[in-house]
Amino acid sequence: MKTAFSKTVCTIGLMGASVAAMAGEAKTAPPQEPAGFIAGAVIGGFAAGPVGAVVGAGLGTWLGNRVHRAGEARKAEAQVAKLESDTQNLQAEKSTLIAQQTNLLAVNQSLTAKLDDMSRKAETVRSTPDDGSDVLDGLQGDVLFRTGSAQITPDIAHQIQVIAQAVAKSPSLKVRVDGYADPRGSDESNMKLSQDRANAVRDMLLAAGVGEAVLEVNAYGKTQSTASDSDGYALERRVRLTLQIESPAAVAQVGENE
Repeated sequence: MKTAFSKTVCTIGLMGASVAAMAGEAKTAPPQEPAGFIAGAVIGGFAAGPVGAVVGAGLGTWLGNRVHRAGEARKAEAQVAKLESDTQNLQAEKSTLIAQQTNLLAVNQSLTAKLDDMSRKAETVRSTPDDGSDVLDGLQGDVLFRTGSAQITPDIAHQIQVIAQAVAKSPSLKVRVDGYADPRGSDESNMKLSQDRANAVRDMLLAAGVGEAVLEVNAYGKTQSTASDSDGYALERRVRLTLQIESPAAVAQVGENE
């Protein structure tokens, strides 16, 4: 009788082990597996003695593993949802940046076009016998600079020289040279930087033949800044050239001073 009972227990124990193997048990059990094993064994023991304990332990292990896998699946789903949300946010930010860059490019092209137009008209004036003051009157153009720099690039330098040569032929023209800086940095450093930029353009005008008496040089630092991001800052690192016809009285006074 004892032998038969032992065989039965061994057989059922093997069945429990087979059930666990068929359920795809890993060699290293997840954290829920020991709990499932013990709980199943206790419940099985109460329900059907030693035989029930063996079967219950096997089933408890299998159920514990299923619960563990379900929890991991929920975590994975949550991570996938978060990644999808992050991806959508990044795509939206990318679209915003592209739009801002497009706007900056358009504004930059507009400023460059103004300087190009000024230099083209100056080239026309330079090649005509009269002074061409009426052609240049009211023209504006911006010389853009790199961050923290007052250096003029060679292509811009050529345009300034063309403008200067035309202005040198037009004694009734006055040239305003206004220097600016973006808002980053201290008030003192930005004021100095804007002054350096204005002086760099002034020196180039003087070297090309423009009289110092017709030049008005101003520096505003960051006091005129209205930009709120790095794209807008790029447009505030500039010197604005403005050509204006002086009044006859002012021209006469310039002649007397000379």
